[in-house]
Amino acid sequence: MASDLKTSTVASLEQAAARAGLVLVSITRGADFQGNPTAVFVLGLPGDQAVGRSLKLELTESFDFDKSHLLPELEAHLAAEARRLRNPRPDCYVTLGGIPLSFGKFQWPFHRSTSGADTYIVHGEIQLADGGTQNLHSKIAASVTLTFAEIVPAMEQPYAETFVYNAVRKTVDMGQLEFLKSGNRQPVPVTTRYYSRWQNKFIFTETDDQERLRYLLSKVYWLSGVLGESKPVWIADPRDAQYLNTTEADLLRMAGHEAGEGLMALDGEFAAATPALMGRAAEYRAALEAALDFTKPKFNEAMRSGHANM
Repeated sequence: MASDLKTSTVASLEQAAARAGLVLVSITRGADFQGNPTAVFVLGLPGDQAVGRSLKLELTESFDFDKSHLLPELEAHLAAEARRLRNPRPDCYVTLGGIPLSFGKFQWPFHRSTSGADTYIVHGEIQLADGGTQNLHSKIAASVTLTFAEIVPAMEQPYAETFVYNAVRKTVDMGQLEFLKSGNRQPVPVTTRYYSRWQNKFIFTETDDQERLRYLLSKVYWLSGVLGESKPVWIADPRDAQYLNTTEADLLRMAGHEAGEGLMALDGEFAAATPALMGRAAEYRAALEAALDFTKPKFNEAMRSGHANM
């Protein structure tokens, strides 16, 4: 398969991976949603760190990093992924409302809408990751308008994954994705309202220090304490910084404050849950139930009883 790809593409990716502290494990051929050929790269951490941890990167087979702005963004993406792979559950994220989610089954790259709409679509799935066996999930179809696509360096996974994941979290925050045991795909619109051309950045949610502190504690509780056997999780994640409209440095500053309160054990950019934090289990379970309830459709009881004036 590697011989079928542009030599420059493979070389560029290998070099970017090496600079990020990753190794190229394999290259295989895949197919996108519409059956067009893709190149599937599997990358991992070197040595013993690699056990059970890998990163799948799927690109349009003909894609090449031939523009000057593409390679630096790829390197930044892979550098973040290398740190994320050190998390106990690299696939998991938390919403502002306190819902732990596992992201998976994304069918990169984007494909043009088959319904005739002028949009790019990527399909994926999020699952409730609370350590239980409810099997609640949402199948999603994230849609990007043609106008929005002009902002993105390339409609490929390394350049779009972060804002797509954050748009999914934002849609959950707004109560517009329901978690079910089965069901059809639910839409996640990704529009220019999430991008400030004046500030040249994505803005999903305006948060203050109190909300960010609450988010960090929820993240460490779920991803370290519940799902990760109290192993450390990455605090200075730029994906979280974008989602919360803050900086990685600010997240570390706040984590340091909570470490001083005994709720986290901080080691560089990583933090682990402490027994004091895990003692708040009832609080986080209650927040989770409230957040899940918010995502359920609400019905007008008068209409349900047949009293509608229609």
